[in-house]
Amino acid sequence: MPSYKILPAYENLNPKTPKPLDGGIPYFVTVQDGVPVIYSEDTVPTCGIRVVHPSNPNSPSTNLAVVMLYVPPMSMMALHNHEAEECYVIQAGSGEMLFRDGSRHVTVGDFIYLPAWCDHGIINSGNETLVVLLAVSPPNP
Repeated sequence: MPSYKILPAYENLNPKTPKPLDGGIPYFVTVQDGVPVIYSEDTVPTCGIRVVHPSNPNSPSTNLAVVMLYVPPMSMMALHNHEAEECYVIQAGSGEMLFRDGSRHVTVGDFIYLPAWCDHGIINSGNETLVVLLAVSPPNP
């Protein structure tokens, strides 16, 4: 039987973000509600959809971005780094996750945590579009 960590409570007694009087409201969005982006001329045809992001009026967020990344076959996002922490979750397809010291094969169901300033990139080495769910905090501009 697995061992679980029991959390003391959900309530944070010293929040960094003030609690709104209305308690906040949820935003229900789909990828179609997102903001399409090309990261640079070098990444075409790789593109992203900012589903939750400060730039998306359908789901404005201050501290988190959720992005769908689409990497067509034989395309890539070159090695890069940034201040934000990031988590990649492979949703469809397969490829190679690039790091400063090499690469590793990734496929559906893989989670990859990238701390701030970690060199990373991704190549679609398969025959179908590589679809990656990204969670980024804080959001990139």
